[in-house]
Parts: sequence; structure tokens; C-alpha cells
Amino acid sequence: MKINIGDILEEITLPSINGSNFSLSSLKGKKVLLTFYRFARCPMCNLRINEILKRYDELGKNFTMVGIFDSKINNLRQAMNRHDIPFTILADENFKYFEKYDVKTSWWGVIRASFTRFTKFNKALFLKGYIPFPIKGHFNTLPVDILINEKGVVVDVKYAKDIGDHFSFEKLKSFSF
Repeated sequence: MKINIGDILEEITLPSINGSNFSLSSLKGKKVLLTFYRFARCPMCNLRINEILKRYDELGKNFTMVGIFDSKINNLRQAMNRHDIPFTILADENFKYFEKYDVKTSWWGVIRASFTRFTKFNKALFLKGYIPFPIKGHFNTLPVDILINEKGVVVDVKYAKDIGDHFSFEKLKSFSF
């Protein structure tokens, strides 16, 4: 089922890298960016998290993020160790919610990003050292960003065209207040 504006997502329950089991319903009353990322060591995903972390203090106090990765929990914990993450990171090792919410895979999306996001891809690999190995998960997953208001209603959703396609930080900032 593709997510649309106005939807209220069904419960999402997954293991978190902090050792707890997470439930989406626990975030009622907060503004949420829910993102479906690729595999745990994805360079573009790690760069996205890094870029948001650098500016996280610019976001509203009633705002939080949830990242869902196509990964086993132990692999995800290892990959996220290099970040000091103040939000929730979840492992969907069976691709359950990716399938449920029609998160696409596309080799064209990988190829397209290698040309259109060449500078970002190189920054992720060579400047930040986000090496994609081992690849444990789908290599060609396209991210999905979902903005959810305090009542749990989807107010915007972006199904990516390539592996680096996300809402702008300015959009997140505007939504967070």
C-alpha cells in the first residue's frame, strides 16, 4: 500500500539500535520524519543522517526522526556507531514494512544517483569514509520520507526517484515548528 497524504499509518513495531522495541504510536503528539533508508552501511544514507545531525538543533523541540533500515539489528548497531544519534533508528531485517508501504527498489535509481549526485556520493565515500561493505540488505532500495503531524496524520510523503532523493532540510525545518 502506497502512503498518501491524509493517511494514518498502522502500527510499526521494530527493534531499535538502543535495545528497545519501538512502536510508532509512542510518538503521538510529536511531529515526525519517518524515513525508509537502504541497507545499514549505505554511503548516501549515512551522509543524509550526518547532514541532519549537524543541523539537528535547528529543528523544533516537538520534532523527532525515525529511520528504518533494511538490516539486521547487530549490523545496524555497528554501522550507526559512528554517529551520535538523538533519534530512533530501527531494523526491518525482513523487509516487512518496506513491502507493506510499497518502498521500491530500482537499479535505475542507483545508476541515476551515481551521475546526478556524483559530488554527494564522492563526499560520502571519500570525505566521510562511509564504505558500503558489507552490503547486507537490498542495494537498490529507494528511500521514502514521510512527514507525520502530532495527530499521526501523514502531511507529506516523498517516494524517491534515486538513492539520494529526500526532502530538503529547509522543508524539514519548516515542518518541525
